[in-house]
Amino acid sequence: MKLTVLGAGRCVTGSKYLLEWKRFAAMVDCGLFQGPAENRRRNWKPFPFPAYRLGAVVLTHAHIDHTGYLPRLVRQGFSRPAYCTPPTAALLRVLLPDAAHLQEEEARYANKEGYSKHRPALPLFRMADAKAALKLLEPVPFGRWIELHPGVRFRFHRQGHILGAAAVELETKVSGGKRKTIYFSGDVGRYGVPILKEPESYPGSDVLLVETTYGDRLHAPDDPHDVLAEEIRRIIKNRGVLLIPAFAVDRTQEILYLINDLVEDGDVPAVPIYLDSPMAIQATALYSRFTSEHDVEMKELYSEQINPIFPPTLTPTPTTSDSKRLNRLDGPAIIISASGMCTGGRILHHLKLRLPDPSNTVLFVGYQAEGTKGRRLVEGEQEIKIHGQWVPVRARIAQMSSLSAHADREELELWLSRREREPEKVVLIHGEYGAQQAFAARLEEAFGWKPVIPEIGDAFEL
Repeated sequence: MKLTVLGAGRCVTGSKYLLEWKRFAAMVDCGLFQGPAENRRRNWKPFPFPAYRLGAVVLTHAHIDHTGYLPRLVRQGFSRPAYCTPPTAALLRVLLPDAAHLQEEEARYANKEGYSKHRPALPLFRMADAKAALKLLEPVPFGRWIELHPGVRFRFHRQGHILGAAAVELETKVSGGKRKTIYFSGDVGRYGVPILKEPESYPGSDVLLVETTYGDRLHAPDDPHDVLAEEIRRIIKNRGVLLIPAFAVDRTQEILYLINDLVEDGDVPAVPIYLDSPMAIQATALYSRFTSEHDVEMKELYSEQINPIFPPTLTPTPTTSDSKRLNRLDGPAIIISASGMCTGGRILHHLKLRLPDPSNTVLFVGYQAEGTKGRRLVEGEQEIKIHGQWVPVRARIAQMSSLSAHADREELELWLSRREREPEKVVLIHGEYGAQQAFAARLEEAFGWKPVIPEIGDAFEL
């Protein structure tokens, strides 16, 4: 079997792994490249394998950097099943149409304002492509073996990263009637965080592909309750707006949970909260719906008829006109909006309006990839370009590093340490190169492994 890394090689985006046998081919993950323009341009290149020859796609979780290329793949001829967990399928029915809508809207806005280098600016894919992709989804429960092809099967293991997130254990027959297993970590979740169950430990495999987003660092030891409480008190004092760019899936729900905790415990007064992301609004409803994925504390609150991810002062703003009305909003107030790295969506309009005012705060609550507006803001840029206009940065820029859906270095080691057998080959994926080098050194020291760090396009005969 041949494995080719088509994305997330020495970077944290565009996850795609092509598997080829003599008479069959499949792919694990089908993500969009995000971040710097050089990355995004990769999305426009023709897929390097005939899409119509792919027998299946297996998706680890719903994040767009793992799934967002699926409509583009369908446009190029893919028409077979796309397997995922039931919660992932539910989330994708929200995320893929939303991604298509953003593609179409950004192209329309770029053509209207004339800030694109392309004439005309076109969407990467359209709503029709997203709807076609959704028809291919095949939900599969955690732990059930599914045959992809005679001699090739897979099953999902819960990962706790976001709702429905999974690792993929793929088993393939080899000569002599033996079997080999390849384990794709997907994105590994955290231990001891609210709402979702913890990740299932790595069981061991012949080949391991493991993400390394935080392979060179530990999450800040600060209690996110304390950080969030301080920022809420600050905007109350300044009568400003706390603007939180948050990923619509998981991070938004965790922030709402924390705010509800703070108010219930009397640590901060209740202030108006606006959830300004149609996708986040729908995702929050799905987090409420899939009670089978809730951890013990969340189940307990639900049994008492309490929904901690829908605080009493929360107002969803689903429509464009609802969102525009927030332009007239006076503080103190909290606006949670996507995207989490400020790469697109309604958050850009809020930043354009709120960044020049020093009474406001922008609080980043997740990883900011290289080349994104979020990364440039947390690194202290005094002026930032939004929709072709330069906007001065006078608002307070804060970051809550302790809040992440990704395991840090120690949590990755813990996830790996409970294995029942050793892998023969370890491949580090989905991480910036410096983080991967540091994690490779740590794995050699701790486990005696000698991982490889592929670039995009590298292939392995397994």
